[in-house]
Amino acid sequence: MKKGMVTSLIFLSTLTLGLTACGKSNKSNVDGEEVNGKTNQELTIAALEGGYGREMYSEVISAFEKANPGVKVNLTISKSLEDEITPNMKAGKFPDLVVLGQGRSAGLTESLIKDNALEDVTDVLEMTVPTEDVKVKDKLIDGIVGNLNTNPYGDDQTYLMPMYYAPTGLVYDQNLLSQNNWEVPTTFEGLFKLGDEAKKKDINLFTYPTAGYMDSYFFSILAGVGGTDFYSDVMTYKKDIWKTEKATEVLKYTEKLLTQYTDKATVGHANEQDFTKNQQSILDDKNMFMPNGTWIVGEMADAPRADGFTWGLMPLPSVEEGGKRYLTTSVESVWVPKEGKNTDLAKQFMAYLYSDEAAKIFLESNAIQPIKGIEEKIEGETKAFYEIYQQEDVEALVGGFASTKPVEGVNIKEILFDSANSIISGDKTLKQWQSELNEASEKLRAAKD
Repeated sequence: MKKGMVTSLIFLSTLTLGLTACGKSNKSNVDGEEVNGKTNQELTIAALEGGYGREMYSEVISAFEKANPGVKVNLTISKSLEDEITPNMKAGKFPDLVVLGQGRSAGLTESLIKDNALEDVTDVLEMTVPTEDVKVKDKLIDGIVGNLNTNPYGDDQTYLMPMYYAPTGLVYDQNLLSQNNWEVPTTFEGLFKLGDEAKKKDINLFTYPTAGYMDSYFFSILAGVGGTDFYSDVMTYKKDIWKTEKATEVLKYTEKLLTQYTDKATVGHANEQDFTKNQQSILDDKNMFMPNGTWIVGEMADAPRADGFTWGLMPLPSVEEGGKRYLTTSVESVWVPKEGKNTDLAKQFMAYLYSDEAAKIFLESNAIQPIKGIEEKIEGETKAFYEIYQQEDVEALVGGFASTKPVEGVNIKEILFDSANSIISGDKTLKQWQSELNEASEKLRAAKD
């Protein structure tokens, strides 16, 4: 991948938030047996059924059980995983390992981070990958660990290990642009100009599945407008950051996109029951661009589509001609609850997830593990998505908001992303939006000091 994915990834690994991470828990027994024993070992895993499907988990578990005679792995998998496991967790019954990233509306992963309820898994990086002769840290793409996504307290301790990584940007139908002799826009000015041309053909420029998908949009535009230093300031709640000229510029571009160029039907379908209708509008060439990631290919594989439809992905346009365009890189997470019973076996399974054997199974479902050399093995429609990293003016962006102590009633992600619905409907003004963002940011800044 471009520059070996070493220098192209923008990571926030040097941020110090002044928070104290929870201590490492030492649990050496597995249901009364030593971890290195061969019998009566049982592991409970909970995983989100996302766009990659569920079959890959069953296959990886079978391979792990085959390599570890006497180990039994029980799997809970659901599209609404939080609803499945939260009641049991409240009753003190925790899974041993969970595959669930941040950014979900339920916010379960974020809540456990704030409560210091995750096991320290830094030692997994030093473990030898099961069935191989290499350490986990040496298999991972450089820089994929050590950012706020994996080290949420801004120190050297890792609490979430990175799973499937995917470029996220604006997906579109390459054939639609080709048929109309339209160029892929590289600036916002060009994007809006294209939107005006599309209106003449009754095509909307923009939609989104749900407002939560605006995360990749906002992370990229923040870096595009103000650079990575400004992006870092926003993510770590610098004083009055949302009152700055750069923040205002970000919101103005977004307001224009949402109010003048977005399909008005988007809001009515932007929920967990109907979001595929917004996605289908891209396949039908009714709307042109939509924030999404590589998983969309598998998720909509069986959906009808316009003749000649071909998936495309582009980074968010830059503000100025020749400026950097940022490709938000989505990284799923796997973690171990501190209250899980079988911590050592969970870590052993976690290390196995980075084996060539497991990576091959995941790859067949278009779920790409962040291990070195994997990009050479990608085939099919998603291959072009990963090739965007090769473009000289494109930088990958990984990260997210810094974790803080819990602040009752404050969810800055909801204010930033979900307000898109209110801007489209006219229920919220830009000024109100900006004020709410700054107020939330200030409260979170106080909570991290």
